[in-house]
Amino acid sequence: MLQLPRRQFLRFAGVSLALPFLESFKPRARAASNSVPEFKRLVCVGNPYGMIPERFFPEQTGFDYEMPVLLESMEDHRRDFTIYSNLDHGVSGGHRVVDTFLTAVKTIDAPAMPDGNISIDQRAAEFVGTETRFPALNLGVGGGCEMCWTRTGVNVPVKTSSREVFRMLFVDDAPEVKKQMAARNQLQGSILDVVAGHAQGLNNRISHRDRQKLDEYFTSVREVEQKLEMADHWIDQPKPQVEMSEPEDGEFVESLSVFYDLIVLALQTDSTRIATLEMPEGFNTSDLGLRNSYHGYSHHGKDEKNLEGLTVIEKFQMESFSRFLRRLKSLEEPGGSLFDSTMVLFGSGMGNGSSHSNKDLPIILTGGGLKPAGHVRLPSDKRDRIPLANLYVTLLKQFGLEIDKFGNSTGRMDVTG
Repeated sequence: MLQLPRRQFLRFAGVSLALPFLESFKPRARAASNSVPEFKRLVCVGNPYGMIPERFFPEQTGFDYEMPVLLESMEDHRRDFTIYSNLDHGVSGGHRVVDTFLTAVKTIDAPAMPDGNISIDQRAAEFVGTETRFPALNLGVGGGCEMCWTRTGVNVPVKTSSREVFRMLFVDDAPEVKKQMAARNQLQGSILDVVAGHAQGLNNRISHRDRQKLDEYFTSVREVEQKLEMADHWIDQPKPQVEMSEPEDGEFVESLSVFYDLIVLALQTDSTRIATLEMPEGFNTSDLGLRNSYHGYSHHGKDEKNLEGLTVIEKFQMESFSRFLRRLKSLEEPGGSLFDSTMVLFGSGMGNGSSHSNKDLPIILTGGGLKPAGHVRLPSDKRDRIPLANLYVTLLKQFGLEIDKFGNSTGRMDVTG
């Protein structure tokens, strides 16, 4: 068999694109579904350091628990959400595995998984396709959690400018800009066609294991092709008009509510049905009357002064989240409110920032017609623990996918009553 150099390049009309290093990795199968989805939305909110466990988890189960200090702003929603104890992904590694929050899979383990370390939002976005202008809206008030991943192991970058997001959602591009976008998409599509054709010619000259790696590469090419198709589909479609002025970018404390408002408007106008929001690893805590950093407070070591500082930060996050839920509830649409059709997940890939524990993640689930259950304490024994990924299977099924496996799931969780 012909020996290929370590790195093979495809060249055409001055375009040079490097193939991946070919070695023995299994190809990742692309799941498909022909079912018609129920009109659901999905919002996932995450932070990098978790929540103070003893100030977040209630002591009692059910609805009639004493409200923990971090959840006091959620009192009006008491009967509308579920908080879970003893849910996690069974991974460890502190800050290094916070990015498993929405994937359930470490990046190092992704090549061995059928769907890699794809996150729940991106899995749902594949299903939506071109039904909305944006299959998923990935936002970050500074970013830092790296929650969202494609099935080929690429971290999805978040939009961190509220002004840019507003213009992307609600400001139409000038005609000349649209022409430039269409021409660029056509050129990129042509390049992909040539690249794919030349790469296919390698199939008869490489080993079976290398063909598998090449299949994985083609999956990446197909993802790009699908994004180009989506872009073409929406270029000439007018964007919705909303009663909101173009925002100015600001610091985390003043911008968080703006990002939540943008998510609400994006869902309400059906610009997207999937949104994620990442809290930053660092921000100007002086806006909350504090002196230390968010990260510094998270390493409180049970020092009361640091605990109080971290409590201020986490209460602010929950207050903003509670306001977001109220906003969803206030917007009526056929069949109920925006809240009734929007499944909302709040949590983190970190359970306890001070001890760097990735166990017992702070998980809240609400909205979307799911049946709330108050505080649910799941089995804590290692042999009986339920993977958080089981909940993700259920959420994806509620979203409309025919799916029985996600990440390290072992089944599904009944959250619909």
